[in-house]
Amino acid sequence: MGTCAVLTVSALGVAGASFAHTRVFRERGLLSERSTSPNITAMTAKPRVLILAIGMCLSLAARSQQGDGTDVAIRTHVFKPDKVEATDARIANLKAPAGFKVSVFARGLKNARIVAVAPDGRIYVSRRDTGDVLMLEDRDGDGVADGDPVMVLDRAGAHGLAIHDGKLYVATVKEIFVAPLQPDGRVGELELIVGDLPDSGQHPNRTIAFGPDGMLYISAGSTCNACNESNPENATLLRASPDGKSRVIVASGLRNTIGFDWHPVTGELWGMDHGIDFLGDEVQPEELNKIEQGKRYGWPHVWGDGGVNPQSTPPGEVTKAQWKAVSTPMTLGYKAHAAPMQMVFAKGGGRFPAEYAGDAFVTMRGSWNRKEASGYEIVRVRFADGKPQRIDPFVTGFLTERGRTHIARPVGLAWAKDGGLLMADDANGVLYRVAYEGKQPPGAALQTPADEMKRQALRGVGVPLAKDRPETASSSQTSISLTSSAFATGAAIPPKHSEYADGVSPSLRWDAVPGAKSYVLIVEDPDAKPITPFIHWVAWNIPGSVTALSEGLQEQERLTEPNGLMQGPTSRGSVGYYGPRPPVGDPPHHYHFQILALDTMLQLPLGAGRDEVLAAAKGHVIGKGELIGTYRQETKPPK
Repeated sequence: MGTCAVLTVSALGVAGASFAHTRVFRERGLLSERSTSPNITAMTAKPRVLILAIGMCLSLAARSQQGDGTDVAIRTHVFKPDKVEATDARIANLKAPAGFKVSVFARGLKNARIVAVAPDGRIYVSRRDTGDVLMLEDRDGDGVADGDPVMVLDRAGAHGLAIHDGKLYVATVKEIFVAPLQPDGRVGELELIVGDLPDSGQHPNRTIAFGPDGMLYISAGSTCNACNESNPENATLLRASPDGKSRVIVASGLRNTIGFDWHPVTGELWGMDHGIDFLGDEVQPEELNKIEQGKRYGWPHVWGDGGVNPQSTPPGEVTKAQWKAVSTPMTLGYKAHAAPMQMVFAKGGGRFPAEYAGDAFVTMRGSWNRKEASGYEIVRVRFADGKPQRIDPFVTGFLTERGRTHIARPVGLAWAKDGGLLMADDANGVLYRVAYEGKQPPGAALQTPADEMKRQALRGVGVPLAKDRPETASSSQTSISLTSSAFATGAAIPPKHSEYADGVSPSLRWDAVPGAKSYVLIVEDPDAKPITPFIHWVAWNIPGSVTALSEGLQEQERLTEPNGLMQGPTSRGSVGYYGPRPPVGDPPHHYHFQILALDTMLQLPLGAGRDEVLAAAKGHVIGKGELIGTYRQETKPPK
């Protein structure tokens, strides 16, 4: 592995250790200029505080965990404030801005997690550890739940909740279920619409929400603290059709974005991402990101506004500088390890003053990887003209006894029908209500526009196939014969090359073109709906000396065999070959394997897509060819 690590753990006492200074971290590219240092002072651990001194000599090079002399000392804590009872006296000490009151809506809910509110005002709360969803009501409008909660469904690992078109959607680790809401607030029969979300690992808490475009958005966290994921859907935000039949990756490099929502004026999507652990008490900050389709957000190799993870190494001899160059830095940062959870925008027209409209609220569940503790609060993200300005504490006091104990770990956050803000606590099982009781008017309600999300989804859709686009035209071109040992032109593609089976790329071979410096391969399906044509493969800088690709190429951005071959995103949002996956029962779809010979190597950044490749290839195409295969899925595969 080319890795050396020394780990010392003490629950009693460690003192007098010496660690690298912030300047050294910055000189080595491990911290950005605006980042604060890891904890470098001598400290003494107390009972229940684990102090870990980690000396790591791990690769920063472009090789797969090959040693290059990296030697970084990091001091970090494991500190978990004790849980104490949420008594009336302790709750009375909670602090909120003037005019706001924090009260108890319901108690005894155990591990209450995500909150969703139906148009009729009924409140639904998931409980991951008990695997069910509760319903609560406030029919008399006194701000307190009426009677005991009603368990309306049970599914192991139930967590994410969303309500759309009279239906309740529930996400577990790998599944999404939907059921109609009944007149009494209970749910009808559950239907499984998604059964193949990626495995969870470290982050099993899937969250879901419907965007203003009517599509279902799904957060799928990473399996680890910092690693190269084998499943491209991990550490992403996904978008699916409401019936679950199709989904794509919206954005990647998101370690665990549990909380996300759309700005009520701009329609832009924002989310709070969890930072990497074990980099120090002050590293890394929790990230506020504007999430846009096709972008990556740094994880696992780059964090915050440009800090570099000393432990990880990108695959395929990609350097961290290259990874950083194509990663979007955070917009704002918050205290490290505060653990952001559910996020909602204030949309006006409720109980909060008009000045809050367009601001976001985020629950911070609370740290375990720093000392002093952070989080255990609701924060307010202040926006101006659609742009975030700063993050301020909003409701505090859940940490007690000067941070040694806590009465709540905030998770769920939702607007009640009466305009109050509901917050679920999965420590003592209290559902809190934050309501404004002052005299400032709430202002008009805002309707979140759908234009921005629809614009992003339609980018690159409705264009001709690559071979027919102006970028690939030339007055003099060589016709290239492109063949495969797996299927003949016009014939069916074997199932093993589809995503219903193995999903491995087929072997390909083509005639050499005199003067070719490189080749481009693009595979598209013009029969797909609504993304037409659907991109299944983008590869460029295939060396001019190469005239064949073997079966089952690696699905990563840069290959070392053939050396230097680059791969861009498909319409799914993953990198490398993505096999046929037409809807079950569709007539055969046609998959156009298109080869372009170029008289140059393309100078493109990591992650360039089809349109960028074709734009760079314009004027350099000296030959092209095509192989068409078909695929039809007649039977529904098991979920």
